[in-house]
Amino acid sequence: MARAPLIQLSNISLTFGGNPVFSDLGFVVQTGDRLSLVGRNGSGKSTLMKVMAGLVEADKGNRVIPPGVSVGYMEQDPDLSSFETLGDFALSGLDMAEHYKVEIAAEGLKFNPDRPVKTASGGERRRAALAKLMAESPELMLLDEPTNHLDIEAISWLETTLRESRNSFVVISHDRAFLTALTRATLWIDRGAVRRLEQGFGGFEAWRDKIWEEEDDQRHKLNRKIKAESRWAVEGISARRKRNQGRVRALGELRAERASQIKRQSTAAMAFDSGEKSGAKVIEAKNLDLAFGSLNILINFSITIQRKDRVAIVGPNGVGKTTLIKTLLGEQAPDRGTVKLGTNLQIAVFDQGRSKLDPNLSLWEALTSDPTMAVSGSSDQIMVRGTPKHVVGYLKEFLFADEQMRAPVRSLSGGEKARLLLARLMAQESNLLIMDEPTNDLDIETLDLLQDVLGEYDGTVLLVSHDRDFLDRVATSTIALEEGGKATVYAGGWTDYQSQKPNLKQAKTDNQTSKKKVAKVKADVDIPYISFSEKYRLDALPSEIERLEGEIAKLEEFLGQPNMFTEHPIKFQKATDVLLDRQASLTAVEAEWIELEEKVSG
Repeated sequence: MARAPLIQLSNISLTFGGNPVFSDLGFVVQTGDRLSLVGRNGSGKSTLMKVMAGLVEADKGNRVIPPGVSVGYMEQDPDLSSFETLGDFALSGLDMAEHYKVEIAAEGLKFNPDRPVKTASGGERRRAALAKLMAESPELMLLDEPTNHLDIEAISWLETTLRESRNSFVVISHDRAFLTALTRATLWIDRGAVRRLEQGFGGFEAWRDKIWEEEDDQRHKLNRKIKAESRWAVEGISARRKRNQGRVRALGELRAERASQIKRQSTAAMAFDSGEKSGAKVIEAKNLDLAFGSLNILINFSITIQRKDRVAIVGPNGVGKTTLIKTLLGEQAPDRGTVKLGTNLQIAVFDQGRSKLDPNLSLWEALTSDPTMAVSGSSDQIMVRGTPKHVVGYLKEFLFADEQMRAPVRSLSGGEKARLLLARLMAQESNLLIMDEPTNDLDIETLDLLQDVLGEYDGTVLLVSHDRDFLDRVATSTIALEEGGKATVYAGGWTDYQSQKPNLKQAKTDNQTSKKKVAKVKADVDIPYISFSEKYRLDALPSEIERLEGEIAKLEEFLGQPNMFTEHPIKFQKATDVLLDRQASLTAVEAEWIELEEKVSG
């Protein structure tokens, strides 16, 4: 059965600053599509999504959205200047009957709708934008890095909600587990063109590698043919000049074909130098207690970290992961207990806030002005793991172009800023790496390279990340932080941690049982108990029932017109389908209203 198109791009070309981003690009997104949009950092993924959303106009080409189709885009940096709170922004444009959806999304994504916009962080603003889009529930959702700034619990909520929804979506993400779980097809941007694979992200990498292998084979065959034709031209062209001008022209065409081939971008030249070895015991922490006011961060926590350990720290946002790192490094004094650092430690830090990058400096200055990299008396040389190197050459190793060298840091994308921070970090000699959310904004291939480099690193790694796949590939042990100050050490990465925590699952079951008992007690004493979201929903349902009844009445009136079936069969069929959908929705909503009313009445 043919599926209806939701959006079609054809012959799209776009140029920024004289450099082509896309050329004659085209594809269709259809009803039911759940697409991952993948490509290297700088390949134009976010730009293409903005073209799809109508926020960036192509130099040429067509963007077609059929009448009545709704398309929603999750803004990376939403403008909240005209709103008092995050909730005001998330609720804007929604019917009162749909306000409950924002409350549900706020709970799942963990942001406070009452938070004033002026004090909200960038992550909170992004979560509000995501909640707004989820509540609006357009037929096609465009999601640009929706998992950034979400902890693993919120990512799981989003994953489940999207899986259970009827919406089509296109998603950009570095989170392999998220993409593999959700997507059914893949759009790959590569050198200005888009290819489509009718498989989800799980099949992408094998498909990509096969395409690259085929390209390499074709390039080798072309080179051999050019070499053979060139030898013929050198040895005998003068004797056969008149008869073989066609062959000479063919040789020229072969060379032009080779010249026109677009070279694949290489991978960044990543490497860590562990320098002098640290002592065998890197950190020893005993009986740590730490609290901020009434909030417990750690209660009686102990750990010994040995050289070459890769220790992941996981837990909900706000539970104290970064604080734990500062405590283990001796930067934050515990309320009780002791921390002892090993000998010969050389510490290098990847900061998730990018605070070490001055947005007003150029990329060149960002490296040459760094006191850990500067070469005395030189404005273009930096020290890279103890060896002087020209700043341009080093930046090119991290895939920065010549025209970016003097550009300000603020002009970089999130992935490019992460690469610049890695360039600074990898120039240092270290034997203890602190990696606080290193995976945010990096493309899949750079993540692959980073995990390989960390695997070969001869030092010790402390890692904070919400990327489950990355944790599985890197971590040798995992510290799981929970609210209330509980911290438990497990062997292995995320999947190993999940399989080793039956006590946590049992505790959750016990807690749910306890809640049910409390609810039963409330009912027994005639005190109705429903959650805030349920109360909000109950208040909104009468309006929704009234709206559905009104739509049904209008549809029935439309279908009751004389000769509608015989003269307008397509319109009649569409209206009938909508009527059946509205009637089913009304039945479900009325049943929900009755259930909540019975719950309130006990």
